[in-house]
Amino acid sequence: MKWLFLALGILFEVIALVFMKKSYGFTKLWPDIFVVFFYALALGCLILVLRRMDTSIAYAIWASVGTLIVAVVGIVWLKEPITAIKIVSMILIVIGVFGLEYSDK
Repeated sequence: MKWLFLALGILFEVIALVFMKKSYGFTKLWPDIFVVFFYALALGCLILVLRRMDTSIAYAIWASVGTLIVAVVGIVWLKEPITAIKIVSMILIVIGVFGLEYSDK
């Protein structure tokens, strides 16, 4: 269950970040409302995850996977440029997440 809540929390965080981009610096009402709503859901999920997972591991996975997904969303949906450095950095994020997860085993 902790992995489901972690995945949902990351998804809600990514959605909140996309709405943040669409809010144009908190100048548009509906995207602003969605930012607050989805961040509340994301943090609620993280709180549930922390009941069953070490804080350092949960937050590291949360932050790194969220960063990876936001980078992909930026490239695919928001038409941000893709470079070799971005690709290598995303691969390193994935390696780091697996390293953190299996560091206790």
